[in-house]
Amino acid sequence: MRIKVVLAALTLALIPVATPAVATAAANPYERGPAPTAATVEAARGTFAVTSAAVSRQSNFGGGTVYTPTSDLTFGAVAVSPGFTATQSSVAHFGPRLASYGFVVITINTLSGFDDPDSRGRQLLAALDYVVRTNPRVDASRLAVMGHSMGGGGALRASATRPALQASIPMAGWHTTKSWSTVQVPTLVLGGQNDPTAPNSQHSTPFYNSITAAPDKAFLELRGGDHSAPRSDNVTVRKYTLSWLKRFVDDDVRYDQFLCPAPAPNTLISAYRDTCPHA
Repeated sequence: MRIKVVLAALTLALIPVATPAVATAAANPYERGPAPTAATVEAARGTFAVTSAAVSRQSNFGGGTVYTPTSDLTFGAVAVSPGFTATQSSVAHFGPRLASYGFVVITINTLSGFDDPDSRGRQLLAALDYVVRTNPRVDASRLAVMGHSMGGGGALRASATRPALQASIPMAGWHTTKSWSTVQVPTLVLGGQNDPTAPNSQHSTPFYNSITAAPDKAFLELRGGDHSAPRSDNVTVRKYTLSWLKRFVDDDVRYDQFLCPAPAPNTLISAYRDTCPHA
């Protein structure tokens, strides 16, 4: 009898025990697109097809273009402002590219080409409010701003005005205000090493240094870059703008590898400072 009991126990021990199914969906519900690689973060396009729609001039911003991933999912939204006297054409490449990686993007015209940075900040927020109101694919809790030159100053002002933003990217930012100690938004400051219009020593560097309340920040200086370089469609700008937005708008830690540890100076980057590891 004892032998039978032992054999029965051994038989039961060999029967596979049912375990809870491992979730196949991403733990982060905001992840969009496949796992990134060194090649994909620098590529011209991601995996989403994209549609675009023109936006007529509004009372509180100068209209623009909305780029939307073709999907039933919801996405974070990014508003992008051009600089002094420029139109949306100067930042247009960000629209289809970022949308193809899983963002709704609105590149804007300003009410006047001569609008100051604070006005551009208000218009960036108005553009975000517009896409939240009119585009069903937008997740209103995940919004970001970008801008070049005075548009970069506008991104800083928008961040100071609306701390609920998830990310901000001033590119060759220009603003007479140098202290942004009230900004609480994760901010990536892009500058050109040889920028004669908004020299880093007078703009991007003091901006970065003064951002003390944000949970995360970074400063990237493009080697040899002039005033236009930080908003150009080059592999360095592609890599870091996408990675910053993915990390902080989508909470996608798969992109941490491209931000932390900080890259050492190289043929493309003359300086990089940050607050790695990210919170």
